[in-house]
Amino acid sequence: MSRYIPPQQNKAGQVFDIAIVVVAIFVALWLPLKLGLAGAAKSIDALDAKTWEALGQNPTMASIWEKLGYTPETAHDIIQNRFHYIIDWPTLIIMAVVLIAYFVFLFRASDREYREVINEKFDDK
Repeated sequence: MSRYIPPQQNKAGQVFDIAIVVVAIFVALWLPLKLGLAGAAKSIDALDAKTWEALGQNPTMASIWEKLGYTPETAHDIIQNRFHYIIDWPTLIIMAVVLIAYFVFLFRASDREYREVINEKFDDK
């Protein structure tokens, strides 16, 4: 039985692959921010009366805010800046379909390569 020797990739190909992966990661992280998709559910719930009580702060919390130099008016945007968790069903379904298609592609490509390796190693048996 001969030992399997996988195909070798040259250094230029390895550097190219690494560059592509780094660019893909950067784009995957940067593009949602650029398109305004990340943090889109975050908004400030404005209050008419900007008091510590209206902001839901007890006296201890208010004293800490004041020690940090905040007033109810300046702390309003920080305290009221919240995420609103609303599910966008069409976007969720599209994302699920893309992920499932990716995993099906990955499984089929891996299966094909696995069979090629098996045929290469045991073709004559």
